[in-house]
Amino acid sequence: MTNDDWRAGLAEPSRFAQAALGVTLHRGQQQWLRRSIARENVLVTGNRWGKSFVSAVKLLHHAIYRPRPLRYDRAGRYRAVVASITQDQATITFDTAVRLARQSAWLEPLIASIKRTPFPSLSFTNGATIEARSTQNRGEYLLGNDYDLFVFDEVAFEPHPEYVVEEVIQMRLADRAGRLDLVSTPNGKNWFYLRTRQILEKNRPGYVQSGDSRENEFISADFLNERVRHFSEQRLHQNIMGEFVDSGGEILSGAYVDRALAKIEEMPPVEKEPGVYITGWDLARKRTATVGVTLRVVAGRAYVVALERYRLLDWSIILEKIGQRQRDFPGRLLVDATGLGDVITEQLAEFNPTPIIFTAATKAALLTNVELFHARGAIGYARWELPDGPGRIWSLEDELRGATWDDNNTCDALMALALALWPLATRDTPVVPPKVGRL
Repeated sequence: MTNDDWRAGLAEPSRFAQAALGVTLHRGQQQWLRRSIARENVLVTGNRWGKSFVSAVKLLHHAIYRPRPLRYDRAGRYRAVVASITQDQATITFDTAVRLARQSAWLEPLIASIKRTPFPSLSFTNGATIEARSTQNRGEYLLGNDYDLFVFDEVAFEPHPEYVVEEVIQMRLADRAGRLDLVSTPNGKNWFYLRTRQILEKNRPGYVQSGDSRENEFISADFLNERVRHFSEQRLHQNIMGEFVDSGGEILSGAYVDRALAKIEEMPPVEKEPGVYITGWDLARKRTATVGVTLRVVAGRAYVVALERYRLLDWSIILEKIGQRQRDFPGRLLVDATGLGDVITEQLAEFNPTPIIFTAATKAALLTNVELFHARGAIGYARWELPDGPGRIWSLEDELRGATWDDNNTCDALMALALALWPLATRDTPVVPPKVGRL
């Protein structure tokens, strides 16, 4: 590695990889290393594109050059980490970094130590370390640490991504304005999809790059082409092309939500067709919110015209909010009476509410009716966004896209919408595509 290689390597990581590590990266990997310099970077690709390999190269590049504002260099140390849903997954990238460093005639003398317990750690003589950690137990094993570079591998498969990223990881980077890489193959339109879309739509600063497995010229093209021929369309787009597709477990497909967002523009003016109002309220439990949704029903189509969402409010205030909504939008009222029953009904007696107790059977019926209205194109709503604590925003669209049949216990707006739609349920033949297969 020449002096010119060393000087150029900071801005051209692929040159560092070639000169110091003896590896040649494909074009997509070179682009990722060159451009992923924002505070938050997203890499979403198909399988075998080389995410773990390029992450290992980036960890080594940052450990050697320690790129960060110079005012933070007084800390002396530089800490980089690769983390994933399991320790084994994180160790894959870590072991690649160790192998590349040990086989490099230039980097090997700079290695100070390699440890395997209590977690894998590679230390260099310049004070930089690379670690491999797990995000299990909602990021418990990351608490108390600070990092300059955090690579979150396979984030799309993390069961608690928002909490782990926002409440744990971001605060680990706060000391020295660290950099976060979110790296994964897609896994349906979940939190990772929403985060990627926020950056692409300029609602959040950052850099996004996608990649097709076929970009990787170092793996068997014949094997990939064979898989392409035998993959279903969904698996092709997700596992090879690295695109976000519905996983199949969503209550509402992405296409349904897109159509409902467009339908709100078709709502006729009140003076032309007043319609009728129906309101549903899902009441909070310990970890959920109270949400009220009001529909205006015109010619068999339902449009969301009012939505409120509250956390940690006294019941007296909630009852007052419900009453005010009924005065603003007189009409049918349905209320979640699970655990409260007669108390809620009695307090709202002047509005003649219909109490609904959520059981497994009633929830399934309510949610199926929501899906049916979306399938018919008979519902419309706007991109409702409301404050959700300090510096955080809750989005109706995000909640609806993320709700699955297996995980919907905190989807309060979805249940409020389901209550409001329930009086419109009919016995017509469903038009929802069946979720079964035949041989």
